[in-house]
Amino acid sequence: MSLGIIGSGHYSYGGGGGKYLCLPNNPKYDKYSDSWEDTGAIYGTEYEVSSFNPFTNNLHDHEAPCTVCYVKSRSSEMMVPARNDCPSGWTEEYHGYLMTAHYDHTSVRDFICVDREAEYVPGSQANENDAALLYLVQGTCGSLPCLPYVQGRELTCAVCTK
Repeated sequence: MSLGIIGSGHYSYGGGGGKYLCLPNNPKYDKYSDSWEDTGAIYGTEYEVSSFNPFTNNLHDHEAPCTVCYVKSRSSEMMVPARNDCPSGWTEEYHGYLMTAHYDHTSVRDFICVDREAEYVPGSQANENDAALLYLVQGTCGSLPCLPYVQGRELTCAVCTK
């Protein structure tokens, strides 16, 4: 169930926040001005998977919703990159693909694990590109050892709780 939309800084700007945030669908405002100020800014986030889409849904150019993982009986949560399963003794909540900003953009973003059955915001396929953008993450050989990693192969991930 979607709780909101993923927000972050613009993909081509060097300033602003670097993390992806889960913005609620029902924001509350206090004191505000409706005129555009010269301040920080936050944008929605679009999936960019035109060249390869490993997900069950066609996500390209759709805006990305967010959810919050909460398991009452388990207090620890971790994201395991480059694996689609959890270590022994941990419970898998979901697995999917590692995503972040494009390596050549001026912005810096966190790596996040996107469920292989990811959803999108209905009616959002407009290719706005006025947003933070999510790209699949590939292994790059060099200081990352090839084998076991493979140059250009999309990395998986798993979200695990204990």
